[in-house]
Amino acid sequence: MAVTAHYIDSQWKLQKRVLSFLHLPPQHTATEIVDTFYKALCEWGIENKVFTISVDNASNNDRTMKLLKDSFRVKKKLFFGGRLFHVRCCAHILNLMVKDGVKSVEYIIDKIRDTVSFVNASKARLVRFSEVANNYSYILESY
Repeated sequence: MAVTAHYIDSQWKLQKRVLSFLHLPPQHTATEIVDTFYKALCEWGIENKVFTISVDNASNNDRTMKLLKDSFRVKKKLFFGGRLFHVRCCAHILNLMVKDGVKSVEYIIDKIRDTVSFVNASKARLVRFSEVANNYSYILESY
């Protein structure tokens, strides 16, 4: 597990630091994740300065965030009542969206792969394909 911190310094510039790379033995239960993460916060002395935590959409992360939020709530260390405490990772969400989009055109991608393999399997086919592609690009340029 990688723990990174993002903060605004005294010159109002965004800073990003990797705080820890932590070994998390299997089973990655919510309790194990919370314990490991909280130890890292304590090592850096920032356990009372956490504003937001961003994680991907794994179901055990949802349980982890609930446990962390409850723990921070008990210690009265939640900013804005915890409304901004758990933020989903935008990169992970975008990745999931792209995967779904690619799934819908997978058959086209497979046909393109098959075509490229077919053309590359023979030197004569590759030469002929290059000739056709060059002629086609010449036709497009004249428009």
